Amino acid sequence: MAAHEEITAYRPCVGVMLLNAEGLVWIGRRFDKQNDEGKGHWWQMPQGGIDDGEDIRGAALRELAEETAVTSAEIIAESRQWYNYDLPDHLIGKSWGGRYRGQTQKWLALRFTGEDSEIDLKPPGHKQEFDAWRWAPMGELIDLIVPFKREVYAKVIAEFRHLGA
Repeated sequence: MAAHEEITAYRPCVGVMLLNAEGLVWIGRRFDKQNDEGKGHWWQMPQGGIDDGEDIRGAALRELAEETAVTSAEIIAESRQWYNYDLPDHLIGKSWGGRYRGQTQKWLALRFTGEDSEIDLKPPGHKQEFDAWRWAPMGELIDLIVPFKREVYAKVIAEFRHLGA
């Protein structure tokens, strides 16, 4: 048995589908590190870990602000279930201090109520996650996300499709 097969825990995480008034989804292009899929090639919605004692909605709003500087947003839906994904084998035991085999995610849909000028990819006091951003139709997301997250994205899109364009 490989050492990483013994790691069974999933990191609790929130994901945010931020929708503008036209029903398009905010996505950012990851640039932080080279990986086997290529640097700066994949896009994703904001997401991040849930801190100890933090509620899901608070975590979603915090992660959104940390990654995009957006605070003008209203929660409009929460996924009915948690969605899990596994990291590729070569990353298990390396990411998140080696404690998790993947993430379990609760997704929230938020309506953006501000102006695009509010978005800042270098919010003060936080590590930059993205080097570019744009609004995209939900139908484009699956092809833009790193392959090991595609199944979760497909489920989230199916659940929130009625909210978007």
